Amino acid sequence: MENYHTTMGDLFEQLGLSGQESDVEAFIETHKGLRQGVHIEDAEFWSKAQAQFIRNALLEDAEWAELIDQLNTRIR
Repeated sequence: MENYHTTMGDLFEQLGLSGQESDVEAFIETHKGLRQGVHIEDAEFWSKAQAQFIRNALLEDAEWAELIDQLNTRIR
């Protein structure tokens, strides 16, 4: 059985974005300041497909949910 640990870079690649650490950090810095009360999946910078992926992952408590929670914290 293979033990695979997903990373923030993997999440970004799943969202169709660059998973390079510098690109992830640049994305977070660019979009930092998401207002309290705005759900991460409702942020204006996501495409409809990206928002739906995030919404579904959170609802299903999928393997991505923890990384999405981390991203949510970092982007506030």
